[in-house]
Amino acid sequence: QVQLVESGGGLVQAGDSLRLSCAVSGRTFSSYAMGWFRQAPGKEREFVARISWSGSYTYYADSVKGRFTISRDNAKNTMYLQMNSLKPEDTAVYYCAADKGHSRTLLTAPGRYDYWGQGTQVTVSS
Repeated sequence: QVQLVESGGGLVQAGDSLRLSCAVSGRTFSSYAMGWFRQAPGKEREFVARISWSGSYTYYADSVKGRFTISRDNAKNTMYLQMNSLKPEDTAVYYCAADKGHSRTLLTAPGRYDYWGQGTQVTVSS
């Protein structure tokens, strides 16, 4: 059983930074590509960023490119999302997700991912 636990969310002001963490149980973390998604009230869950199993390849939504950085430490079974220059429109529940690589769906689609965390709230005030 793979479990994902997010942490690091909170209430910040516009322009501030936050770093989210996603701790993953199990010995197969290094074999998964990983992603971050977010969901604001009344909106669909949307893709934020993705990182390959090795960390060599990353991909970002246009809305966060240049402000957010995804990374991972396979020795610690942990993935991170460094969020800088936060904006009120970044307010959402942020979820981490693991991709076993068995799906042919788009890399940015929630259905691509096999395991999900419970989410952490990020609120950015103006």
